[in-house]
Order: sequence, then C-alpha cells, then structure tokens
Amino acid sequence: YVKSKNSIDLIVKSYELAKKQHEGQFRKSGDPYIQHPIEVAYMLACLKVSPETICAGFLHDVLEDTEITKERIVKDFGPDVADIVDGVTKIGKLKYLTKERALAKTHQKILLAMAKDIRVILVKLIDRVHNMRTLEFKAQKKQQRSALETLSIYVPLAYFIGAFRLKCELEDICLSYLKPEVYEDLNLKSERVRKNYIKCITETENT
Repeated sequence: YVKSKNSIDLIVKSYELAKKQHEGQFRKSGDPYIQHPIEVAYMLACLKVSPETICAGFLHDVLEDTEITKERIVKDFGPDVADIVDGVTKIGKLKYLTKERALAKTHQKILLAMAKDIRVILVKLIDRVHNMRTLEFKAQKKQQRSALETLSIYVPLAYFIGAFRLKCELEDICLSYLKPEVYEDLNLKSERVRKNYIKCITETENT
C-alpha cells in the first residue's frame, strides 16, 4: 500500500525509534512493550491510512512513557506525526470517573475538541482495541474499569467517526467482561443461527 521509498523509510525510522525507547519495558502479558506499538501500527496499515498515521501508531506511547519530546518528533518525523502523537497522549490522560451518562458525554466532547485531526481519534481507537484484546492479563477490577470506560467513551467515538467494525468489536469485548453469562448466551444463539443459515444455503444449492 505504501509505495513511496521516503514514506517507507519514515515508517521504518519510527519503528526503530519506538523499539529503542521502549527497550526494557514489558506489558502485563510479559511481552516486550514494543509488541503493542507494532500491533497498533499494523492494524492502522490494514486500514490503508497515511504513512504519517502509521508512524504515529508506532510512536503513540513515546511521549508518555519515554524521555522523547514532541520537539524531537517534529524534527525527525514532521509536525503531522508529532501532532497526532501529542493528541493521542492527551486523550490517554482522560479517565473514566463515574457511570453517569452526562460525564461520559462531557468526556466525548473533550476528546473531539482535542482531536483537531480525525487521525488522532483513529489511532487512539486502535490503541484501545489492542489493549482490550489483551485485557485478560489485567486484574479483574481493572478489567471492569477498562470495559466501562470503553463503553462510555470509545464505543460512541467509534460510532461517531463511522468505524463500525471497531465499535462492534469493542462492544463484544466489553460485554464479555461486564456480563460474561449474557455474552456466552448470545454467542451460542449466534452459532445456532449461523449453522441454520449454512444448512439452508446448502439445501437450496442442492435442490
């Protein structure tokens, strides 16, 4: 998808910087931390986003977790990448404080006000999706908190920007942690519907 040599070089450079800066850091799963930025950048690349957005995927945690400054990112990767990374970092500082719907709506407005560039929201959503996919390695209380935060803030944002696949995945993961019995029941019903559908299609084709 990315054909320009300059763009490829920039992406490789962002990966190398992220790898160097996150060296010695590990996730709750025990994996080297760099695995997370790699996954985020890969998921973004699958969406065929711009090279700058992929770079931001690799670098999205360096301002918060390392000594790298925004000025350094501007110098090495340009203002576009720096602004996306800075925006993602600011969004990450927002915390879910209550179940009240009004506060959740306030958070959504703040997020959107911060995101002068829609790419900020997209990178943050992908970051959240990967974090939710690996939620099993967190303590139960943190799992519940992350699920509530995701439902209140990030699911509506995914809907707002039309990222319906991401919205559905986040909702499914949240339900599996908040109401596991309901989640399992829906899965069983969905599987029955799928099998009946396949059976009907096969019978139709054979008639």
